[in-house]
Parts: sequence; structure tokens; C-alpha cells
Amino acid sequence: MFDYVKRMIASIVGRNNHEVNKEPRIIKASEHGIDPKMVSFAAVRTCSILQQRGYKAYVVGGAVRDLLLGVKPKDFDVATDATPEQVKRAQRRAFIIGRRFRLVHVVFGNEIVECSTFRALDASGVRKDASGRVISDNIFGEMWEDAARRDFTINALYYDPSTGDIYDYHGGYEDIRRKTLRMIGYPQARYREDPVRMMRAVRISAKLGFKIEKSADRAIAEMAPLLGNVPAARLFDEMIKLFTCGRAEECLLKLRAAGLHRSLLPMLDVILDEPDGEKFLMLALKRTDERIAVGKKISPAFLFATLLWPQVKKRWDAYQKSSTSNKGSARAMALYSAAEEVIATQSAKLAIQYRFVADMKLIWMLQLRFERRTGKNPYTLVEHPKYRAGYDFMLLRSALGHVPESLVHWWEDFVDADEQKRADMVAQAEVEARRTAAQARAGSKSRQKEQRDEERFTEEATRYEPRSKTSRRRRSSAEKAGIEGQASEAKFAEKPDNAASVVSAKPKRRRRRPKSDKAESKSEQS
Repeated sequence: MFDYVKRMIASIVGRNNHEVNKEPRIIKASEHGIDPKMVSFAAVRTCSILQQRGYKAYVVGGAVRDLLLGVKPKDFDVATDATPEQVKRAQRRAFIIGRRFRLVHVVFGNEIVECSTFRALDASGVRKDASGRVISDNIFGEMWEDAARRDFTINALYYDPSTGDIYDYHGGYEDIRRKTLRMIGYPQARYREDPVRMMRAVRISAKLGFKIEKSADRAIAEMAPLLGNVPAARLFDEMIKLFTCGRAEECLLKLRAAGLHRSLLPMLDVILDEPDGEKFLMLALKRTDERIAVGKKISPAFLFATLLWPQVKKRWDAYQKSSTSNKGSARAMALYSAAEEVIATQSAKLAIQYRFVADMKLIWMLQLRFERRTGKNPYTLVEHPKYRAGYDFMLLRSALGHVPESLVHWWEDFVDADEQKRADMVAQAEVEARRTAAQARAGSKSRQKEQRDEERFTEEATRYEPRSKTSRRRRSSAEKAGIEGQASEAKFAEKPDNAASVVSAKPKRRRRRPKSDKAESKSEQS
């Protein structure tokens, strides 16, 4: 009781509690008021199976925080004193993942519960790099040690689904009530162990409206360069979480204020310093937050396409103006070159996955095809798999006056029209094109050839090639458990038809006679 009162006083006066607490405060269900119906069945089942075998098991982390705030969590994590091997044996469908940080993915249909073993606080087996970042930790310990190893007090709450009790070691329950984001331990040391915690602090404070505690907030600007030591793939995952949390605009401003953007979006300063670039970026983030608010999905490719477009547009214009010939560069080639250069510059800091890069280029190159409303282009464009993404991107450009609104309305009407009306619209567009571009088209034959080459290049650049299903790649536990199971069922269902064709095509083998029969035949001949 004395330790709890001491922690309460320290948090009220704004001091960070750096002491390790071995005895938790137990908060009953009647006090915290969590609705058990909001807890995932998969998480409850995972905990109950481990508890039936004599292990401790609790829902932990952001899920408990969201439940206390009355928000249904997106996913659930479980912490236990069982080792990964013991968890795998106890659960029906479980897969051990990771080498440096071993976890268990417990699969229930399409839902995955991430199960981790209590980590030790100070263990000789924990490996760190030269800057102090933890790169390997498979040393297990007690529950109070695991609580001290977590980042923020609001994420160090343990919920027992069987009893409804919450175990609080560091006053996280009171911090949630006061909307305060407080670091466990010394902020500088915790940021060194995992620099991504600085991004997490920005995201949680923006998403939940929490205020970062002073010492943790001051340390972010000081330790920001440490993000350069984090693997690019992990930074990309955190960036996706940050921009899809529903407060993307606020998160971006906080990243820039803290200086974290230099290791993530090196071109952000250049984009925000330009009036058009800042307007486009803020409008895109605002629309992203609006889509998330109404429950719509967000494509990472579309998100990064909007983030990098101002710089692509700037270099696109520069490539068209600077050319060795008097005619200038072809617009399509200039746009493609600008896209390649911007993506190469960005990938040096933040590794965007190839599948997203390919979709980003498609979205940018499709903008040229929206300008052509003649011939077969309108018919083929509306059937393009990325048509909707390209159209939404054109809407953003039209909001800033980069694209005429009449063009947007034309495509809206074309999509909703029947075949006859579509033909009439294309015919009218061809008449307007001949009328408005008569002088340009009647110039020289070289200009007409250049335009045809540009159209061919645009169509080739926007050709959609889905990834091969037979390509080898590393699959997640969910895919191994679900997709492979579906594939095996499909093969089993197709087996009778395939088997018949195989048997018919396969030559029959001659049956070999037993030795006894051979001996009898020889004796008869003699």
C-alpha cells in the first residue's frame, strides 16, 4: 500500500518513478468496469487453456488500455510464464516465430493472438549493439520483471479474463484516467533500448489525446538520431501504424516538431516549405483520417503516393523544362523519371515494400491516362484494377486546382453511363480534342509521332501485372494455418478429376511374374 501511495504522489508531482515494483495493485472488475464482451474469444481461450495447465496468462499491452477507454482493440496480446515450446504444446494451432525475440502466434480462424513469455529485467543473455539498442532477448523472468521491461505505464497493465482483475505495477491505471503518457524508467535509457518507442509515443499521444510526460517528451528531441540505427523494414511498419491511427495530420506535425521526420521522410521539410506541397499533403492526410473515421480501409501505397507526390510533381515539371532538345522531354518519360528518383531518395531512409512501390508508380502514371478521353482508353481505364485509387488521387489534385473539375465529373458520368451513352461521350470528347488541339496536331508529323509514342509508353507503364501465385516468399503464421489449409482442401476436392486424367495419360506397367511361376513354366517347357 505504501509503494502504491508513493507512486501516486510521484506521478502527480511530475516525477518519473525509476524504482522496480514487485507487488502490483490489483484492480477489481467492479472498479475498472471493463466489458468482458469486448474481449476477444481467442484471447480468452488462449489464457484459459494456459491457466488450466497451471501457467499464468494475461491479456496485456494496448488491448487492456483500449478496453479501459471503452474502445474495442484491433488485436490482443497475451503474456505468460510458459515458454514458447510449452505454449505451442498447449494450444491447438500455434507457431513459434522469431529468433532474436521468440513469440508464439496462436491461430483461431482469421484471428491471431500473439503470445509472449515474461522477459527478464537484467539478464546477461540480452544482446545490445553499440548504441544500446536491444537486438536479441530470449531470457525469461518473472511477471514483475516483464512489467518493468515495457515502455509506458499505460501499456504495463495485465488483465485476467477468468477473474476480471487488472494487475498494475506502475500506476498505469491512474495515468489513463489523467490522460498522461509516462515512461517506465529513465526515458533516455528506454529510448536507447528501442528507438521506435519515440514514434510510438507520438502516435499514442496523438491518437488518444494524451499528454507526454515532460521528461519523456524532452528526451525525444535529444535521442531522435537513434532512429537511423533501426532496421528500415521496422520503421516502415511503424509509419503505417502512425498514418493509419486516425490522427495522421497531427502525427506528422508532431514528428516534424520533434525532429523524428529526418530519419523517416527526408523530403518532408522541402514539401512543407512549398505552399502547394503543404496544402496537398495536409488535404491528403485529412481525407485519410476521414476514411478511417467511417471505417473504410486505407491502402499504404495510396498513402505514400500522396505523401511523396508534391516532390514528384516538382521534379516532373523540372524534367519537362530541362531537356537537350527544343521540344522538351515527353511528359510520360519525365513523370516516370521523377517517380524513380523520388522513390530512390526515400528508400534510402525508409524501405517501402516493392509491392507498394509498384502500386505508387501506377497511381502516378494513371494521371496521364485520365487526361485522354478518346479512343479505347476510357473503356480500358475503367477496367484497370487500380482505377479507383487513381481516380481518388485525381480528386485530391482537383481540390487544389491541379486538375479541372470538369475532367473529374466526366469520369464520374462515364463510369455510371450505359454503353450507348459512353460511346456518345467518347465521340463528343474526340470532337473537342480535334477542335481544341487542331493547331498542335496539324503542326508536324514528328509531333504526332511523339504523341503516339507517349501514349504507348503510358499504357505500357500502367500495365498491371499481379504477383505470381507460385512466387516463393516468406509467409506469416496466419497464411500457414489458414491459406495452406484452404489450398489442401481445394486440392483434395479436385483430386478425382485430376486423378482420372493422370491415370489415362500414364502408360501401364507390365506385371512382373513371380519367381515361382517362372520356375513352373521352365519345367513345363523341359
